[in-house]
Amino acid sequence: MSVFTRSQAERESLLLPELAELTAHHRANSAGYERILASLGIEPDASFGAIAELPWLPVRMFKTHDLKSVPDDEVFKTLTSSGTTGAGASRIHLDKAAAGAQTKQLGATLQEVLGGERLPMLMVDTIGIIKNRRSFSARGAGVLGMANFGRKHTYVLDEDDKPDVEAVKRFLAEYGDKPFLIFGFTFMVWQYLYEVAREHRLDLSNGILIHSGGWKKLIDRAVDNAEFRRRFTEDTGLHRIHNYYGMIEQIGTVFLEGPSGNSLYCPDFADVVIRDPETWQEQPVGRPGVIEVVSTLPRSYPGHVLLTEDLGVYQGIDDGDWPGKHFTVLGRLPKAEARGCSDTFSGAAA
Repeated sequence: MSVFTRSQAERESLLLPELAELTAHHRANSAGYERILASLGIEPDASFGAIAELPWLPVRMFKTHDLKSVPDDEVFKTLTSSGTTGAGASRIHLDKAAAGAQTKQLGATLQEVLGGERLPMLMVDTIGIIKNRRSFSARGAGVLGMANFGRKHTYVLDEDDKPDVEAVKRFLAEYGDKPFLIFGFTFMVWQYLYEVAREHRLDLSNGILIHSGGWKKLIDRAVDNAEFRRRFTEDTGLHRIHNYYGMIEQIGTVFLEGPSGNSLYCPDFADVVIRDPETWQEQPVGRPGVIEVVSTLPRSYPGHVLLTEDLGVYQGIDDGDWPGKHFTVLGRLPKAEARGCSDTFSGAAA
């Protein structure tokens, strides 16, 4: 069953009461979150007229504060981000129900483009990334999480991080005549799959590529999303390509690129708000701002309304491949602006 069905008006009317209830739930169960809302002057009986009126937390707060809405003895799993930005790692606490919900909803989201069966899978990474659990990274967690959606996993890189061309050729000889899944982080997919496939004239035309991880390294090579898609299609036959946007602080919620490319869409249980970085009001279509991500999934920690440190822009509303708002990510906020976003809250949750 599709999770890309709700128009923006339906989403607003159905998600708003659920999100307001989640705000009250987290306020009642997380002392830190309650202090934040109280310091902002938000009364316990406050009502909200729109999703954009809900109070947000800067995503950075999960790097500096331990926020959870379940007792310690109910924490089933604690996820940590890579912490590469220098502000430490985010800590996300899940109970069993939350862990189950995020796995189920991620599966429902990806099923939109993968179909119902687990496909043979090319992993554009090395098996070493999931072998060394002591230094388990966000990248390793992403690879391991996506592995659940495929079978007959073949890794494109050997344990020395070199392309294993023969392994890829064997995989394609066995599974390449029917749909198969490809997963990897954007830069690695370009460097280790596209360039190898072009050089060795590999046919990827039955592949479905799911990729994520930012464009900075590729922009330096003059490869944007449109060029990425065009070159893959022309040189390898691969044309079913879906970028996604998501973060560990809202685990299980991903914003998926539609079939025609260039726009990310919200699943039915999520939404996005693009905010003016000076007034914090919602921006109209076409005007860039700071991305806020909204999801009904986070129940074990107050991560349901998060202000990210990324810039984005609405491409349209109810006029794309799927209903609702669709948007693109333009890149990271400058560091000073990102810090400014969270300074508002820094005293509140100390």
